[in-house]
Amino acid sequence: MEILVVGTGAREHALARTLSLDPAVTRVHAAPGNPGIAQRATLHAVDPLDGAAVADLARSLGVGLVVVGPEAPLVAGVADAVRAAGIPVFGPSAQAARLEGSKAFAKEVMAAAGVPTAAARVATTLDEVAAALDEFGAPHVVKEDGLAAGKGVVVTDDRDAALAHAGACLAKEGGRVVVEEYLDGPEVSLFVLCDGTDVVPLVPAQDFKRALDGDQGANTGGMGAYSPLPWAPEGLVDEVVETVARPTVAEMARRGTPFIGVLYCGLALTSRGVRVVEFNARFGDPETQVVLARLASPLAGVLLAAAQGRLAQVEPLHWRADAAVTVVVASHGYPGQVRTGDPITGLDAAGTVPGVHVLHAGTAVRTTEDDPENPLNDPLLVSDGGRVLSVVGVGETLAAARRAAYVAVDQVNLAGSHHRTDIALAVSEGTEVQA
Repeated sequence: MEILVVGTGAREHALARTLSLDPAVTRVHAAPGNPGIAQRATLHAVDPLDGAAVADLARSLGVGLVVVGPEAPLVAGVADAVRAAGIPVFGPSAQAARLEGSKAFAKEVMAAAGVPTAAARVATTLDEVAAALDEFGAPHVVKEDGLAAGKGVVVTDDRDAALAHAGACLAKEGGRVVVEEYLDGPEVSLFVLCDGTDVVPLVPAQDFKRALDGDQGANTGGMGAYSPLPWAPEGLVDEVVETVARPTVAEMARRGTPFIGVLYCGLALTSRGVRVVEFNARFGDPETQVVLARLASPLAGVLLAAAQGRLAQVEPLHWRADAAVTVVVASHGYPGQVRTGDPITGLDAAGTVPGVHVLHAGTAVRTTEDDPENPLNDPLLVSDGGRVLSVVGVGETLAAARRAAYVAVDQVNLAGSHHRTDIALAVSEGTEVQA
């Protein structure tokens, strides 16, 4: 079977890598991909937001499955276009992807399905925001209703900062925000594969959203992740499947918008029990990098089964006992004003560290004549985004996986780059779990 992966990031690189290792897969394609994905797949210069173009490409290639990685193409209806062309696609329709595209809609679905989550108020004016902030008290949680690349959420004790963030969101066309009560406790990410009726959970992971060590700095799309979670309560996955995933999938089917793809359950393990922080409609980045690093079962067959409504027939997934840690190397300025075009070196050395593989996100190849840094005009790998690389370490323990990842990160040279030095540190030392 040939497979087309849609997207450009490290998540898509992880998917392409895992699919390329599947004996049932003869060839992987990517649209548009990135230089790292090109080592595993054939790239095609297609706009990932253009559903008709993606469907035409899939048809011309004769692929047996399309896997849509990022949220923006899903919300734009790319999966709908591919499905309408009669090609199996792993990814929800635009209507179903509203679970991620609108936090207000997700809250509505959770309420209807009886899914445990934070109390919330939807606001379209600053007066409504102020009233909700006062109702819930600090810490204040304000979320932009629409897609914001993981950076639309502010959690702060500063009421003025919460109001300022809300004001910036409301100033956008059709702007609205969701103000929520704060959820205490560590956060967990659990991906659940869905076929519209049945669900198959993957293993939990934890990501690190803040830019700086010690969970300081601005929110980002994610600076690292690890799996497994030795501190997670026994039975957590089963509980989330029964109280969150199955009721949500059933509610979406009841509404006539069956959910086919990944239901990303962002969870808080609070003092009052498990609560949903957010839903996403796709694999999370960077958690996918560590979850797929631990998957022992072939991936293609289960994704195709989900796309075709056959998850009930799938054999239980098998997982490696090894741990995995990923560390994100980010460009100068991320998550603010990002500098791009800086040369990247040291990846070959990083990739030779035992247990390590390097996944590309914001990279590009530059060939520029008269470049003083490249006198031979060889193709030069440069930064081309905020999060540039995901360096994944795998080992028998979290400490070993973490050690491998950081040894490899130290081999990478990217001027002005930064990374967190504490990914999985607390858990690998057996100290307090980082939220």
